[in-house]
Amino acid sequence: MTAADSDARSGTGPDLLTFGEALVSLRSTGPLTAGGALTPHLAGAEANVAIGLARLGHRAAFAGRVSDDELGTFLLRQLRAEDVDVTHVVRDAERPAGLMFLERRTADLTRVLYQRAGSAGSALGVDDLRPALAAGARVLHLTGITPALSDRAREAARWAAETAARAGSVVCLDVNHRAKLWSRDDARAVLTPLAGHASVVVASADELDLVGAPGADEETLVAGLLARGVSTVLVKLGGEGARAYTAEGRRDAAALPVTAVDTVGAGDAFTAGYLSGHLDGLDLAGRLRRAVTLGAFAVAGHGDWETLPRRDELSLLDSRQPGDTLR
Repeated sequence: MTAADSDARSGTGPDLLTFGEALVSLRSTGPLTAGGALTPHLAGAEANVAIGLARLGHRAAFAGRVSDDELGTFLLRQLRAEDVDVTHVVRDAERPAGLMFLERRTADLTRVLYQRAGSAGSALGVDDLRPALAAGARVLHLTGITPALSDRAREAARWAAETAARAGSVVCLDVNHRAKLWSRDDARAVLTPLAGHASVVVASADELDLVGAPGADEETLVAGLLARGVSTVLVKLGGEGARAYTAEGRRDAAALPVTAVDTVGAGDAFTAGYLSGHLDGLDLAGRLRRAVTLGAFAVAGHGDWETLPRRDELSLLDSRQPGDTLR
């Protein structure tokens, strides 16, 4: 038995371990070509999930590489401020921080530009993750973004998923396809085998075929994943809620009605809510309820993670009226 196997079973590690690239997100309120103020934020799908879990009181850890400069320090300060364990983050003195620019092009359209080629996060390797995996974790969360960053990061993701599954951790894979990073065919070639190590697969309806046969319908794709050992398949439907498939059948969950102002990070919030419900021992209906609740909090405010709730705020969206003020 390896150290990772032993520690994962003893429960000495965090509730959730995730890894990937933490980005400096520079947000603009209008077209970038027109100039104007840019405000820095922490971004990155895996960091969003870690913060979502930490805000609900779970022990969440993030592993990866950040630049050894002021921007890398900014990213670590943001994560630490949200009680995310960054013990296993490596400072890279040779590579820059990855950047993401968000422009609010219209009231309901946001565009994203990346500058992440050759970044510190893209250099993530197996050796960077060994100490984090050795500590064990109840849940390992990974996304389809990290394998798209580089061959080195792709191998690290494969190794981590295989190692955690063998150690008995729940492995959650969120497809999270980024068309600006790789093609659908390239993503499918990597993510389909990676899903074989997952207990939970999360995808939007148009991403599901990236972990199965192209052109197959949803029921066929889900059946294939369940047959391969995936226990739960979650299909995100945005404003229409979500569907969950298990060996027992299908369960639907409606989205909570809120005024959407920023959809960036909503999918990560949904995943964080689901995993929180799993860690708390909720049944499937309860996990879905928490998932759509966090998704609603995310879209109802600006930022990737800034409006996610604390545990005592989970009921804030229940039985309220638009424009309510709590006094």
